[in-house]
Amino acid sequence: MESKQHALTITDLFPDNEAAIQQVAQLLIDGFIHSPGAWKDMETALAEVHESFGPNNISRIAINEQQQALGWIAGYSAYDGNVWELHPLVVSIAHQGQGIGRKLVLDFEERVKERGALTITLGTDDEDYRTTLSGVDLYPNIWEHITSIKNIRRHPYEFYQKLGYVIIGVIPDANGPGKPDILMAKSIASKATR
Repeated sequence: MESKQHALTITDLFPDNEAAIQQVAQLLIDGFIHSPGAWKDMETALAEVHESFGPNNISRIAINEQQQALGWIAGYSAYDGNVWELHPLVVSIAHQGQGIGRKLVLDFEERVKERGALTITLGTDDEDYRTTLSGVDLYPNIWEHITSIKNIRRHPYEFYQKLGYVIIGVIPDANGPGKPDILMAKSIASKATR
């Protein structure tokens, strides 16, 4: 299934589309260049892309008319299909702020709804002190810190909040001392299933 809008097409990324796979791997390297624990070379980036081709996974790309990959989203099923984890999402640095990430997330939500999912989760690490949750000891009052979170330097948690995701917790020190993973989720269940 494809969705198309203004010369941007969102479609499945297939294991035999080597050109797109290479482009997506480069998007990962470029898009997470400032994230210490992210993909630093083509080998690790390609491994991430190839991992997205599992049987219970979704791997979708946003491409322009020239067949250039401008963004990628992937995710996998958990809890017997009730929950899907969105991981990762990346948009070309040159094309950020143009709604591509939003379109990819909304498309992902539609794909998992079709599969009967109820909830989407994601983790958005703060490895480089972009929120008030990093660089501090979050124990013992973790929820106090969460409720007073501030975005210092364009951390993506606010992007997800605008799409209806809420912070459901934090894994303190997930990426080293003072470098948490911010956990978020969104219900996509219809009112009839609640």
